[in-house]
Amino acid sequence: MIYTVTLNPAIDYVVRLETPLQTGTINRSAGEDCVLGGKGINVSGILAQLGRPSIALGFVAGETGAWLERGLVAQGLQTDFVHLAAGMTRINVKIKAGQETELNGAGPEIPQEAMEKLHQKLEALQQEDILVLAGSIPSCLPADTYEKILARLQGRGVRSVVDASGTLLANVLLYQPFLIKPNHHELAEIVGRPLQGDTQILQAARELQSRGACNVLVSMAGDGALLLDETGAVHRIGVPSGTVVNSVGAGDSMLAGFLAGYLETGSYETALRLGTACGSATAFSLGLAARSDIDRLFHQL
Repeated sequence: MIYTVTLNPAIDYVVRLETPLQTGTINRSAGEDCVLGGKGINVSGILAQLGRPSIALGFVAGETGAWLERGLVAQGLQTDFVHLAAGMTRINVKIKAGQETELNGAGPEIPQEAMEKLHQKLEALQQEDILVLAGSIPSCLPADTYEKILARLQGRGVRSVVDASGTLLANVLLYQPFLIKPNHHELAEIVGRPLQGDTQILQAARELQSRGACNVLVSMAGDGALLLDETGAVHRIGVPSGTVVNSVGAGDSMLAGFLAGYLETGSYETALRLGTACGSATAFSLGLAARSDIDRLFHQL
């Protein structure tokens, strides 16, 4: 089973304007959408599109949390959230007016007893299960939260996947994650130098592999992706043609497609191809990708 963890899920209120955003006055919306998500939840959403079950873990609070939970179940996702006694699940405002402007909520406080409830749920994970830790850590939690989660699961045979940036990602390498997915900017930040071209990106990926990562998947936006797999083999792929209309969730979609492709075939080449198709399909869509778009792009690659 695949388990995804989203420590600070959100309802994204997406507003589309036909003219540039004007501050200090009234702006009229041309359309709105409410998108239920967070990075781990996005991964679960694409896995569901691909017919691969998962369980979404994390924290919800208040009426917004209840709305998010009901909505995810209606979409066919299986959830097992910890319910917080106070606060409310955050609402993020995304304004699309030529450029994207975001106003992200802080989210509820997560007390230590709630974090312990999450740890207890993670105790159910068994050998060969996959745990996806995605996104930043809320300011109310310690910066080493991911490390503590992986430390408690060490030696259990659980395959961890971490999609985070900076020190969050660097500090979990000690626990030998099955997969990490930095983009090329995040990779450069971790190794502490600018990276130009595949040779330098591959060298940096090898450094992270030498520090503990089994597989390193580096996304490079319009330049495609590079995978350094656990055998030392290098896989490189471009992107299909299309118009990017949405950057939210594309990386999460790539991660979900990669996992689904690998679990289905055991082939890293196929995993990279399906991951790229999923990430591109979401980038070309207003929301998360639909299965039909994923299949179409997969056959183009």
